Amino acid sequence: MTRKERFGLFASFLVAALSTAAVRADQVADIRKNGELVCGVLGTDEPESFVDPKTRKIIGYDVDLCGAIARRLGVLPQIKQVSVAARIPELLQGRVDVLAASLTHNKEREAVIAFSVSTFVTGQRVMVRRDSGIARIAQLAGKKVVTVKGGTQEPNVRKAVPGVDVVTFETSPQAFVALQQRKAVGFVNDEVSLLDAYGKLGAAQKEYVVLPENISTEVLAIGLRKNETALKTIVDDTLRALEKSGEAEKLFLKWFGPGTRLNFKERNFKLETDRIAE
Repeated sequence: MTRKERFGLFASFLVAALSTAAVRADQVADIRKNGELVCGVLGTDEPESFVDPKTRKIIGYDVDLCGAIARRLGVLPQIKQVSVAARIPELLQGRVDVLAASLTHNKEREAVIAFSVSTFVTGQRVMVRRDSGIARIAQLAGKKVVTVKGGTQEPNVRKAVPGVDVVTFETSPQAFVALQQRKAVGFVNDEVSLLDAYGKLGAAQKEYVVLPENISTEVLAIGLRKNETALKTIVDDTLRALEKSGEAEKLFLKWFGPGTRLNFKERNFKLETDRIAE
């Protein structure tokens, strides 16, 4: 799908959403009346949001951010799982109030929805089979790679590697399984999720290599419907308060820091400004 076609698809979602009763004049009042904040998350993107094998509940960094926003609103958080491709339609059609779903803030999406201040800054990388002999991203030209449908991974890898053959799946785990089944030589995903998947391989890690180059820089944020300025103010104020109190740092360390599978040493972003991916 071309960039123009993707923009047209987003625009059609917007028109459809504005024609439904789901879009309210005052979303904050509706949320408080209902007593809950419906937060769309992926649920398949550890550690941002994933199913806890013990409780079978969805937990993670994005879920904790939703909880903080719900507390600021004085309501309960309701976590709703959404797919990558359906994230924005679910928001525009009023099925969720906000999206905390590993959502990249870019110019294309900004034409359709609003975004909070940035919640995470990461990159997108590629994992390849070691026996493929691929050591650099440029070597993927003419080769087959797999990734998730509906995200920025597909257009970004096509831009970085002209001639690459991309096959998409509904979820990142499905795409990763395709790599393991030798249906492709490479797997493209956000750095955090990719490194988490790599960390779970155990002894099988020796069969794979994470290429050192990033194919893009991704600035993630919470998605909101346009013109809901009161809700955006509450969301932004909540995130900035987490940063000021030190809670944002604690959440980062909890899900990404030393002792976790990702073992990130430090955070290279703050929940303060509204950044946008180039």
